[in-house]
Amino acid sequence: MAASSPQTPSFISVLLLSCLLINAHGGTTTHHIIRVDSLLPSTNCSTSKGLQRASTLQISHRHGPCTPIPDKRHPTPAETLLHDNPRVEFLQRRNRARLEPSSVSDAATTIPARSGLPIGYGNYIVTVGYGTPKRDLTVAFDTGSSLSWVQCEPCLISCYSQQDPIFDPSTSSSYRNVSCGSTECNQVGLNCSASNCLYGVPYGDNSFTVGFLATDTLTLQSSEAFQGFVFGCGQDNEGLFKGVAGLLGLGRDYASLVSQTSAAFGRVFSYCLPSTTSSTGYLTFGPHSAAAAFTPLKSSPRSDLYDVGLTGISVGGRQLAIPTSVFTTAGTIVDSGTVITRLPPIAYGALRTAFRAGMKRYPMAAGSGLLDTCYDWSGYETVEVPTVTLHFEAGVMLGLEAVGIMYVYSERQVCLAFAGNGKGRDLGIIGNTQQKTVEVVYDVGLGRVGFRTGACN
Repeated sequence: MAASSPQTPSFISVLLLSCLLINAHGGTTTHHIIRVDSLLPSTNCSTSKGLQRASTLQISHRHGPCTPIPDKRHPTPAETLLHDNPRVEFLQRRNRARLEPSSVSDAATTIPARSGLPIGYGNYIVTVGYGTPKRDLTVAFDTGSSLSWVQCEPCLISCYSQQDPIFDPSTSSSYRNVSCGSTECNQVGLNCSASNCLYGVPYGDNSFTVGFLATDTLTLQSSEAFQGFVFGCGQDNEGLFKGVAGLLGLGRDYASLVSQTSAAFGRVFSYCLPSTTSSTGYLTFGPHSAAAAFTPLKSSPRSDLYDVGLTGISVGGRQLAIPTSVFTTAGTIVDSGTVITRLPPIAYGALRTAFRAGMKRYPMAAGSGLLDTCYDWSGYETVEVPTVTLHFEAGVMLGLEAVGIMYVYSERQVCLAFAGNGKGRDLGIIGNTQQKTVEVVYDVGLGRVGFRTGACN
């Protein structure tokens, strides 16, 4: 494809402007045609129509024009990926400790039962209400963590800087500390202090939160308030959480919001992540669209995470010759907080080879850290990118949009948004880049995860 003459770009979002499709081989989609007017996000916020649904919260990227917690300095794409690594490393370490306890060091096998995943820069945020009367607090949400928590006055040891006023439990008429010996304390707590139950959640990047296990009213929308919601009232909170008031846990186990609201929502939630940092998405609780295609959740020692059965990958409409055992040996989870999808080394090698073969017409750019297949699109008005489809158990096929295939550093460095794990037994992770433009439905009650393409536009 011929390059256009040099132009001054108007820098409005990547790959999102006009994604058309090429059809070949009897209607099989083989390529995306992408207009590349710019490779940087817009400074204007675009709001999703999905907010018209019931039981729905707006999702914003933590760094971007839609965020309710603006920051003067936004991380670069390279910094975002750098802070993605601790989360992945912690997931891998925790996975090895649970599946192969004899093959890892003592330090790795002493990961606490109640642990969370590093937050990094790639997470998304929502606003919920705590207390009576409610105080709106902006928190990160995470499918890799279960216990929800917020920073609380009087911050007995340490609180980091946050945008909202720190929650003061003394102003809430419905706040209660959880007592020692209670069911909630036995499930979640670490220790006791003057008959009050304590909790502690360490994260893999040396971040942590410690405080009182408590109950209070959680408000999602004005008509949806949940009394007696168990959460952590943090008195010592340190790490990369700066700006947000805490975390909303959407994991699978008993401490999560999903389990605590099961009577109302049937342990079902879904989300559409923002397709760019300059757009919004939505997080919905309760009944889902019947149009989603579901794959079973797998039972495993990682039962607090969302394990699925990845079985294959197609590039340009052709399935790659990757043995299914490559994926089953490692296992795969769907995770809202990991940015870039991690694949077993054999699977990633096959994907990279096929993708490069389909991109021969474009000049390659230097790789950058995690990502090794990059292209220089400067000067091009449009580019053609091979389609990538993920295959799951039960015959589910997830065709990725262009924004789920490429990661943009700049118009001169646009990279394949996948990476290989170091070992074949390392956990596979479907990251949030690949989930963009896809409604992901978590039906914990029926033990399945669904994907609905084209539902987030």
